[in-house]
Amino acid sequence: MTATKWALICPFFLILILHSLAIYLFTRGFLLARTELSSFSHCSDLSLSPCSIPSSSMHDFSSPGDHLPNVVGNSSGWTRPAISRLVIIIIDALRFDFVAPSSFFNEKKAWMDKLEVLQKLAAEENINSRIFKAIADPPTTSLQRLKGLTTGGLPTFIDIGNSFGAPAIVEDNLIFQLANNGKKVLMMGDDTWLQLFPHHFNESYPYPSFNVKDLDTVDNGVIKHLFPSLLKDDWDVLIAHFLGVDHAGHIFGVDSIPMIAKLEQYNTILEEVVQVLKNQCGPGDLHENTLLVVMGDHGQTLNGDHGGGTAEEVETALFAMSLGNPSTSVASALNTDYCHPDLNGKKMCIGTFQQLDFAVTMASLIAIPFPFGSIGRINPELYALAGSSFEVRNNCAETCGSHSNLDSWMMNYVNNLCLNSWQVKRYIDSYSTASVIGLPAKDLYYINTLYSEAQRSWPDIIKLAVSYENDIHIGINDNTTSALQRQVDAYSRFLASVAKLARSEWTEFNLKLMGFGLCIMLTSLSVHLFTIRRVNILCKSYYTFPGSSFSFFRVLTVIVFVAIRAVSFLSNSYILAEGRVANFLLGTSGILNLWSSFDSGTVTAEDLLFLVLTIIIRFGIESGMSKDTVGSGSLSSNSPGNIGIEKGYSLWMGLQEFLPIPALYILVILMCIYISRSSCWKCLKHFFIIGNILSYILMSVHWVLESNMIAAPEVLQYFGKTFAPRIIYSIGLLLFVLLALLVTVNKNDMFLVSKSTESLAIVTTGMLSAWSPTILILLGRQGPYVALVCVLGAWCIAKLKYAAQVDDGKGALTELISDPTPVLQWNLLAVCLFFYTGHWCTFDGIRFVAAFTGFEHFNIVQQGILLAIDTFGVSHIIPVMSLPFLVISKHQIFKKESSKGFLLVNLTQAFLMYGLITAVTTTLTIICVTIQRRHLMVWGLFAPKFVFDFIGLLLVDGLICVGSLFYY
Repeated sequence: MTATKWALICPFFLILILHSLAIYLFTRGFLLARTELSSFSHCSDLSLSPCSIPSSSMHDFSSPGDHLPNVVGNSSGWTRPAISRLVIIIIDALRFDFVAPSSFFNEKKAWMDKLEVLQKLAAEENINSRIFKAIADPPTTSLQRLKGLTTGGLPTFIDIGNSFGAPAIVEDNLIFQLANNGKKVLMMGDDTWLQLFPHHFNESYPYPSFNVKDLDTVDNGVIKHLFPSLLKDDWDVLIAHFLGVDHAGHIFGVDSIPMIAKLEQYNTILEEVVQVLKNQCGPGDLHENTLLVVMGDHGQTLNGDHGGGTAEEVETALFAMSLGNPSTSVASALNTDYCHPDLNGKKMCIGTFQQLDFAVTMASLIAIPFPFGSIGRINPELYALAGSSFEVRNNCAETCGSHSNLDSWMMNYVNNLCLNSWQVKRYIDSYSTASVIGLPAKDLYYINTLYSEAQRSWPDIIKLAVSYENDIHIGINDNTTSALQRQVDAYSRFLASVAKLARSEWTEFNLKLMGFGLCIMLTSLSVHLFTIRRVNILCKSYYTFPGSSFSFFRVLTVIVFVAIRAVSFLSNSYILAEGRVANFLLGTSGILNLWSSFDSGTVTAEDLLFLVLTIIIRFGIESGMSKDTVGSGSLSSNSPGNIGIEKGYSLWMGLQEFLPIPALYILVILMCIYISRSSCWKCLKHFFIIGNILSYILMSVHWVLESNMIAAPEVLQYFGKTFAPRIIYSIGLLLFVLLALLVTVNKNDMFLVSKSTESLAIVTTGMLSAWSPTILILLGRQGPYVALVCVLGAWCIAKLKYAAQVDDGKGALTELISDPTPVLQWNLLAVCLFFYTGHWCTFDGIRFVAAFTGFEHFNIVQQGILLAIDTFGVSHIIPVMSLPFLVISKHQIFKKESSKGFLLVNLTQAFLMYGLITAVTTTLTIICVTIQRRHLMVWGLFAPKFVFDFIGLLLVDGLICVGSLFYY
């Protein structure tokens, strides 16, 4: 390369380095995880607790667990055991309305009332069975929720990065305490459990969890081991994690036949589980005092996505059923605020459960030390279901009536809540000492005050306990209940305040690193502007312009448009509506184009088509095109050897399946026509034509066979679903390598090109030919439609006349690309296509199903690359790599061939402007997330937006650097 070329290319690499350094420093300051303490709770710690009640008194308030033959090591924990065995069935992505009766909602949906067995049990056996609305803390990805459920803490945002390679949990947790205290734990299902707890299970049956196209492998594996295990006595805790609902949601959405089929399957499974447990729940039987918990780790949106903090994602369900003997008086005292008639008109009450409370509640019931880092509260309703019958002295029982059971239960609950509060206080004190920044002194003082107030009345509780021992029955009355309730309220206020403090202050922000990162980012913008100014001066050295060919109004318009979009990131509502905002700005720019054309009297078809495309994109963004809901397609049975249309498919469903294929071949025809017009490719163009035609044929075969609409032999099915996509990836990689070799040798000699524009067009076409098949097959059947919209939109922008002017007198080209309006439209079109393809800037907007196109097993590198291409292909890779067409189209207006140097300078202008627009919006995102770092939605919305933007910026910078090496 000549020195001039390197002078144009080097600023791209400098800007990439500055952006990488700025984002690295800011991220180190903003996304710091909370300090994970290495402390663990031990049985001996109980002696340090201020919550001890005289043992002779506590004998009277003992749990039935003291007399259970199945409870091992009753004295090993901090509490007395209320259950002997625990069965936890997790249904991944279980929405609340999957479990609650439809009568609790304003409108009945197709997916409601499918888990009838849980509703029936909660209605008919409401003393020992109950449905809860369980509230998860975002982020609502499975790994974070499992970590939160077992540690009792709040996983931080940075943990999302471990979702595909979960590291073992090193802090204290429920599973460790179970194993450390002699409890045998059996796990089956989602292999994430084994990644988090590699050495804690006595026995495990893990199954790969990341192939979202597979609805049945994990579930069938769980079913295979679940029912035999229920009849064995070699475990104390059984965990069964089903994944079918989560995968059905990701692929088909909530309102789909596969989803309903999965729910109905689970209903049958749960019926059998309940029947097995009830058959073994008699005195001395295996499940005499077993607690069954059926729960979700998080919810999901109607599109089947999750990861954010919307109500649909954080609201899941928990069903609990105790097989012991409940107490009517205790059950009647539970919270009954959320009650409605069920489907049969009977009154049903649903409780509320914070997932933060799960670890400590289970630890209390099964009698093991509470996890050291838990900040949850023992849930009173769930505790009452499992431990509601406590013995009292016979003479008191005869005189005290129903108060005896209730007060005995409350005495045990208060004692456990005291231990709960003491443990949380101990953790907060340790955290404040060990953490680099700690917690605000004002907040610490407040929670310390609440704890001191709660403990101040603890001696009165001990006196009440002693009164039972001394037969002072005055304690068994409403005053006793009131005193115990006041103590419960005092501890609850303390624990609620700690949870609130943790949710607002959990992440430690290093403002110095954030400030350094922001300063470097602002410096990079200055470098960007300086480089653009230098390139503009260099551009004038090639041609002397008679004057500015574009008005100051256009430059001001671009600045205003970029500022509007960037400042909108301060609002969480505008972040949610980012696609519509970008589409509005794109449409507004089209209206300004049309207005300019009216003024000049030269209205073109491109002006009108551009506006039509913005309307189409707007409808696409509103409706969403990412969820390929093909009804029962995936459930159809294939008959090997028979080829024909499967039954049950409507005409419209058939059109949805096959219409993308003609659209795909329209793209093939357009590409072949464009490449064939050039006579300068030698025989090389045939490699690209044949490679793309073969890729598109394989793509259509893949879609037809994947839809299951045509019954084909199993071998052909496997080829179409697995090998066809892999061949497409290989062809794309081969074409990319071939193009790189041609450019390295000398593209002008290889292509026999004399014109610089012709040479640039060939390399750009080759680059898009290599990338487009892979991107299209990952986008699915929406790919051809998106590609056509992209091609037509790019054509309109490239052909709009105001960006290039020809001097009538001399025919000299004036400021060719200095007008930033076309580049802005190019950028806005890319943003719109990101949302048009069903993506959005939250982790529930990632289309995980694309990563398994052509693959069944998970590999973090392999699937990570495919996921990145699907997420950023049509919004970053294609727009940046196709920018040369914007320059080429302007040069073709000029009748004489421009010098190669002038062409490269114009291309440098386009790259710099595109990169600057992206950098400005990312900088404003950084500023906004800094300002909103204490916002309620910071981890649910602002932080994901920041992550997507900085990845997008680095990708744009990297692609520009790669493009400059290919195109210059």
